[in-house]
Amino acid sequence: MSNDDKLKVRKNVSKNKAFKELTIIRNTIFWIDDVGESQNFNGIFARPFNQKDALPQKLTSKKYNIKNNFHGYGGKSYKCIDFKNNFYLIWIDQLTKAVWFQIFKEVASNYSSQNKYLDSVQEPVQLSKSIDGNFDSSFVISSKNLLYGICEINNRDYLFSLNLKKTKQDIHRIKKFKNFAGELSSNTSANLLSWIEWDSPYMPWERNDLFFAQINTAGEIQKIKRFSNNLINAKKNVSFFQPYWISETILVCSEDSSGWWNLLFLDVSEIQNIFIKKKVERNLIEYGSPQWVSGITFFSGTIKNLFCLAKKENNLVVEQYKDLQFVKEFFTPFSSISDFGVFRKKVLLKGYGSDFLGIVLEIDFAEKLSSNFSEQIHIDHIKECSKPEAFWFKGFEDQSTHSFLYKPLVENFSKPPLLVRAHSGPTSFFDGSYNSEVQYWTSKGFFVAEVNYGGSSGFGKAYRERLNYKWGIVDSYDCKSLALELTKSNLVDSDKVVISGNSAGGLTALNCLLYGSIFTAAICKYPVIDLKDMHYNTHRFEKDYLNSLVGNYAKNHDDYIYRSPINHINQIKKPILLFHGKKDTVISYKQTLKIQEILLHNNKYSEVIFFENEGHGFKNKETKEVVMQKTHDFFKNALNI
Repeated sequence: MSNDDKLKVRKNVSKNKAFKELTIIRNTIFWIDDVGESQNFNGIFARPFNQKDALPQKLTSKKYNIKNNFHGYGGKSYKCIDFKNNFYLIWIDQLTKAVWFQIFKEVASNYSSQNKYLDSVQEPVQLSKSIDGNFDSSFVISSKNLLYGICEINNRDYLFSLNLKKTKQDIHRIKKFKNFAGELSSNTSANLLSWIEWDSPYMPWERNDLFFAQINTAGEIQKIKRFSNNLINAKKNVSFFQPYWISETILVCSEDSSGWWNLLFLDVSEIQNIFIKKKVERNLIEYGSPQWVSGITFFSGTIKNLFCLAKKENNLVVEQYKDLQFVKEFFTPFSSISDFGVFRKKVLLKGYGSDFLGIVLEIDFAEKLSSNFSEQIHIDHIKECSKPEAFWFKGFEDQSTHSFLYKPLVENFSKPPLLVRAHSGPTSFFDGSYNSEVQYWTSKGFFVAEVNYGGSSGFGKAYRERLNYKWGIVDSYDCKSLALELTKSNLVDSDKVVISGNSAGGLTALNCLLYGSIFTAAICKYPVIDLKDMHYNTHRFEKDYLNSLVGNYAKNHDDYIYRSPINHINQIKKPILLFHGKKDTVISYKQTLKIQEILLHNNKYSEVIFFENEGHGFKNKETKEVVMQKTHDFFKNALNI
């Protein structure tokens, strides 16, 4: 690889890591950022809302590794609560495996020139003892100075409380859940709690239950009520998303009984008589997404001023509601949003687009705004960039299937090679956001296609359920169908068609090589290759995932064997480049180790590369550079370019 190539790789994988896990309270925004060069230490920072030139104030003074490992995939790692006219900051520290807590107040002189916007009222306190488990950050504080939360210990979830006046205390377990729970929230006075629960054999986006609990004056549960309604979930499997209180008695969430995650407003004035205040049904629009991580936010604000995110075709819009009535729709230039928060009329989010990296958007709706956010914000567009084009094609059983196409930026070939990308999950999706790897290959003259195969999210429940019992069949078929259509259209070189996939996408890629001749080679990162091993050894959150993707293990044992690439590796005679981290807790690198010798023996140009300090998903910049460089060399040999 030339020096010029290496420079472009470095440019593409470099990312500004600032403004992770954004929160807004009053006139202050909070976020997580790394501290120094080490990735093991980070801190919580703050600055005034919409003052982008203000220097950030670091609020956490000691060394912490603020991170959420709840259910294996984690989520938001801290919460800031506006309580008793102060800022109550609560975070999860992985160095002590404990919950920490500190109180701040606004600086009396407003915003000083010394980048100090908040004063510490109470020094940081370790609230809990260390636990052999994981905390979630969906904390709630009651007027009795009790902190409520959900934790995971010995493969079981618990509702717990901690006394804010004590330190290094044992967690007080209030309720043992049947299996999984999450999304804890409360009404204004915190005498009503809500959460979602799910159990085998379902994932949370397949079926879950919405629960409410009444808390007595001693802080204990007095009554628990599961929400059930004939119009919603009494007779079918429904997934509730982000139950969120907007007043003392009104809760908003979304649910997919209509086939799309649509808005639902519930009146919980009486816990024994919960009724629907308002139900919004809109096809082709999603107010939710699969809950892989905790703390995903689509709703924020109050009943007087509620803002909602909605996925509409390939874009995200922001909707405003007042007293449950729709007011206005604001179009955004974003293809994805990682953080979303509202305080009164101030809206904070981090958005990503097809030709720009994540930008922090701060808008005060007290001012007059147009319905197009693009007119309110300045975006540094990436000029040398191939933009995605939505393309629908006939996939499995001739069903209309979505993809994004990226045309090459340069003409290095008479016909460009085709790189087909299969996403992970498999209950995930490509959203068209800027991706450095995609752009690297288009800059080399490749045509890139991202396949939202049957089973992908964002296109309604029926689309998600196309993959039920057919993982390894529908996904691979859809990838092959798109590749065939593009080659028949004479858009790409039919002799130079490759597929790549990470995790679940790796299984898709390997099965594409096994069953069909369209693909010349495959690149896989930490791939699923043995469904039997995954059934027995994957982590707790995904333990029952295969029930819907393949079927009950005892009844469908043959399918687990047949669809596992590990059992057919000898049949693959085409080159494969495979990467795996040795700290992967989702898919053990030892599975890749089992096929390494066979791959290298059978397939010219194949290579298997392990990384000592990487897990399920590569984090280190150096690792990403190695992956890109090795892939470039692999393509040169395997495709003879």
